[in-house]
Amino acid sequence: MDERECAADGEIHSADYSVPGQGAVRNSVSRILRAVAYPVLLLAVVGVAAFALLLRWDPAWVSPLFLIGVIAYLALLERLIPYDRNWHPGKDEWRWYGIYFLLTMAGSGLAQLLVALAVGLIAPEEPARHLGAEIPGALLTGSLVSYAVHRLGHQNALLWRLHGVHHVPEKVNVANNGVNHVLDIVLAQSLVQLALALVGFSRPAVLVAGLFVAAQGYFVHANIDVRIGPLNHLLASPEQHRLHHSTDLSEAGHYGSDLSCWDHLFGSFTWRPGREPTAVGLHDPASFPGTGEILAALLHPWRRRPAPRPGPE
Repeated sequence: MDERECAADGEIHSADYSVPGQGAVRNSVSRILRAVAYPVLLLAVVGVAAFALLLRWDPAWVSPLFLIGVIAYLALLERLIPYDRNWHPGKDEWRWYGIYFLLTMAGSGLAQLLVALAVGLIAPEEPARHLGAEIPGALLTGSLVSYAVHRLGHQNALLWRLHGVHHVPEKVNVANNGVNHVLDIVLAQSLVQLALALVGFSRPAVLVAGLFVAAQGYFVHANIDVRIGPLNHLLASPEQHRLHHSTDLSEAGHYGSDLSCWDHLFGSFTWRPGREPTAVGLHDPASFPGTGEILAALLHPWRRRPAPRPGPE
């Protein structure tokens, strides 16, 4: 895509203006970053999970601190190896995205207190089975519930009025991953956590699965030029999630943001090597308030729909 070579201000970055040799070094560094970016993220998940289990760290602070680290890491990669420079947030967008993020975290955190209490009462302290079996089971179960909620968010008219807020931005990046209706996030997270507790997965297994899901959720939304090749058939990636945000609904599948197995099983997997969306955002932009209209977006689900105009007789 030609626009990837241009900054948001229109400045063209060309090797012709570089000191001889610098362009080759920069390209080599970029290639290395593209190759190691995702493995480093997965190693971080494994490392933090291992230390958290061995040292019995409190999930109440492990999870949010890990999430902050993931966001910072991916935000840095967006500057070093961007997929599309035009997708970097502008000043106004940073302000809007920041407000959305704080509202989502505050509202979700408040609502999750009751869910956390329920999970604490239902989920066993120690694993009833070996963690090596529990963790994959928790990942598959949580991923299935998340997939179902996400797909319903696109196919059910009422739920779409909540979830569609997330699809308003015409960019896909780490910052606007937090552009959500508070109730959409609360609903999805509550159902996943309650499902894991009801099945009987232990708190350690739920913690490890949660770390992976958090890392994946922000990874797939990152504006980074990282390709994972055949692994796309097992794990979700930015390549798939950009298609999910496509304005072309025929390719906007990929409801899984962590695993790809459910998209394969239920026929919503549309990725193929090199496939990229022409544009991202809403198929009908006028159907939702703009990203900067935060209060209007939060009230959108309760807004009265305009009556259809009578057709010509």
